[in-house]
Amino acid sequence: MRIYLVVVDDSAESSIALRFAARRAVKTGGGVEILTILPPAEFMAFGGVQATIEEEARLHAEGLVAAAAGTIIEESGLRPSITVREGDAPTIVRALIAGNPDIAALVLGAAASGAPGALVTHFAGADAGALTVPLMIVPGSLTREQIDRLS
Repeated sequence: MRIYLVVVDDSAESSIALRFAARRAVKTGGGVEILTILPPAEFMAFGGVQATIEEEARLHAEGLVAAAAGTIIEESGLRPSITVREGDAPTIVRALIAGNPDIAALVLGAAASGAPGALVTHFAGADAGALTVPLMIVPGSLTREQIDRLS
């Protein structure tokens, strides 16, 4: 099955990338994998405080992917796979792609204005030739209607 890997965070552009990926998956008989990445935890001298901060970050991330999954199910009927990982984002994305031969594309959203996000910058720049799947960058300025027409 053709799977579209989408990295989801709090940004509007990740929602746009998710909509695009879900619509492509429906049209191609594929699926969607939603990935959210927790940044590596910084060391704090007080272990209890650090554990609380890490737990809050994990709960926030799980809420993000649950909301994203709910949106996909509601709009397209697809049941996405959900992955939450902690660490270096490019490393996690590469490992996920390497570990799942069904991933057919990495779908990222680019901000409507300003500099692109760190993953777009990384995979469209330094790592562009090293990916083993196509990179789809969905402009954050697209409307829902434009996404629907293009996907």
